[in-house]
Amino acid sequence: MPPIVPFIDPRRRRARIRPIKAFWHMQRLLADKEDTRQVFEIIDALNGDSLRRDFRKFMARSNGQTLLQHRRYLPDILDDHDTLMTFPANSVARAYIKFMRREKLSAAGLVAESETQRRNSHNYDDDLAWFANRGRDTHDLMHVLTGYGRDGLGEAALLAYTYKQHGGFGINFISMVGQRQIRRSVPASIDIGSVFAEARAHGKAAHRIIDQDIPLLLREPLDAARQRLNIKKPIAYRDALASFDSIGLSDTAEAA
Repeated sequence: MPPIVPFIDPRRRRARIRPIKAFWHMQRLLADKEDTRQVFEIIDALNGDSLRRDFRKFMARSNGQTLLQHRRYLPDILDDHDTLMTFPANSVARAYIKFMRREKLSAAGLVAESETQRRNSHNYDDDLAWFANRGRDTHDLMHVLTGYGRDGLGEAALLAYTYKQHGGFGINFISMVGQRQIRRSVPASIDIGSVFAEARAHGKAAHRIIDQDIPLLLREPLDAARQRLNIKKPIAYRDALASFDSIGLSDTAEAA
């Protein structure tokens, strides 16, 4: 079979880094730390053309073309809990359901949130958009497989992990800002730097979840999937959470 040539809408402009826009949105975020829309704007302003580079890396993988050809819509698969509950108790699928129900999340909800964030952007129906959505739809699976929770430290550390797998200066910048803010808000005895160093090292060493056949991955035993993908336990992160607990700072979500 001849190689598939991905379709990228010719109307797309090459993304560029826009530091002034990033600075403006950073000021708004500092003024209102609950305004998470600014985080997406900062990442968009600083990521440049990293999505295209990441897509080329995906297409160069042995199964990238097959995954693109099938173009599975992951939210329908991930939100079909009735089917996923038929998988073995130790499977990735069952761990994923436990996580999503505990956090009161859904894949469809993440789609709706991202569409809200993109409401002022041009939406292209091309293969690059499919790939970007695939990254969005596997985000919560990354939480489950890596063991990073949805607390502030876990989310920021997962961004550091993600940066090493996918690139994007915007992602790295937000992770570094998160690291700095957390380090300033906790006692110096808690080694926050090690959490992020560990996350970057683990992200660099592991196989990428976005490159996996997700329906097959969901059927795997969780421990076996982590071993196959070379995903290491986030020891420094768990130690930090334990330290938070010991001094009454913990408002963290339980990790998988």
